[in-house]
Amino acid sequence: MYGRHVSELDTPALCVDLDCMDRNMAAMTSLLKAHGKQWRPHIKCHKTPALAHQQLAAGAIGVTSAKVSEAEVFVQNGVHDVLIANMIVGQAKLERLVGLCRWGDPVVAVDHYVQAEALSDVCRQRGVKCRIILEVNVGLDRVGVRPGLETRDLARGVSQLSGVQLVGIMGYEGHLCVVPDLDEKAHRIASAMAILAETREQMLRDGLCCDIVSAGGTGTYPWTVQQSAVTEIQAGGGIFGDPFYIDACGIEGLEPALRMLCTVVSRPRLERGVLDAGRKSLHPDIHPPRLVSTAMGRAFSDAQITRLSAEHATLELGPESQALRIGDKVLVIPGYCDHTTPLHTHFYGLRNDHVEAIWPIAARGMIR
Repeated sequence: MYGRHVSELDTPALCVDLDCMDRNMAAMTSLLKAHGKQWRPHIKCHKTPALAHQQLAAGAIGVTSAKVSEAEVFVQNGVHDVLIANMIVGQAKLERLVGLCRWGDPVVAVDHYVQAEALSDVCRQRGVKCRIILEVNVGLDRVGVRPGLETRDLARGVSQLSGVQLVGIMGYEGHLCVVPDLDEKAHRIASAMAILAETREQMLRDGLCCDIVSAGGTGTYPWTVQQSAVTEIQAGGGIFGDPFYIDACGIEGLEPALRMLCTVVSRPRLERGVLDAGRKSLHPDIHPPRLVSTAMGRAFSDAQITRLSAEHATLELGPESQALRIGDKVLVIPGYCDHTTPLHTHFYGLRNDHVEAIWPIAARGMIR
């Protein structure tokens, strides 16, 4: 398999242009370094320890995950500093988190005293201590403690618990990703991050630790990185440069690195083609996928994916792409990697269109 041309792979196959990914990673780390920020990339875009180690080699201090089970995969594969940016509730999850504290150095987000107290009790009983940060609602209105008095009371209460160590705060400004006017976007992100800055200042006045101020997804990080109170950025999907971030979020300096290799399996009409990749392998939500070329490099500008069913993608073909035949292999760029990656078992890393690496998506299906 190694060394083969991409056209020799069976389909559907999720591929990564390694040169492109390397350029994206360099662009992200360069911007973060210029603003003195640390990088704790979210792994939801790749769910792959091998790629996390590449991010660490590029300067990341750790990674961010959404679930305990995801964090377990990365800790077991040598990535020890993991922020679980989610609320951990329930005895089963808390017991597993205690295990992570023995093997790694996780940080867990909380937004209520009940969560922190339950974690503290289990940690104290098992003889470990877990770092925690407070998630503050900066406008997304999903999870997060309300800023102001409620956050202050929570910080004071949590700091008294013996099984946990309060180390900072986080906020997610994801509601601002697709603000079309970039000046307005910058202003609203600054306002959201001002909430974190005010929270940090209050915690310091109260004599509490706030070493970590974590924020910034890929759709907002070029603006979030400019906020002085923020210490670390969670943006991870930028390494793949999804069209969603470029087209809908106004992110510059990135380029699409993911490619889905598909096969033309039917040509019902001159202007229609059908691929062997549907919703089970190419997720359409958030941003649409687009066909860009054949596997041999012939580019198309007039082939559009008009419909995705379970196992098929229906194409509308213009004059340029009507030469496609049954059996031809084509490359499709997924619109949003976070929803496509979990549908696959492996990434094929390509350099100059040849297979250089094969990585298992080890945290696929880790949803608990």
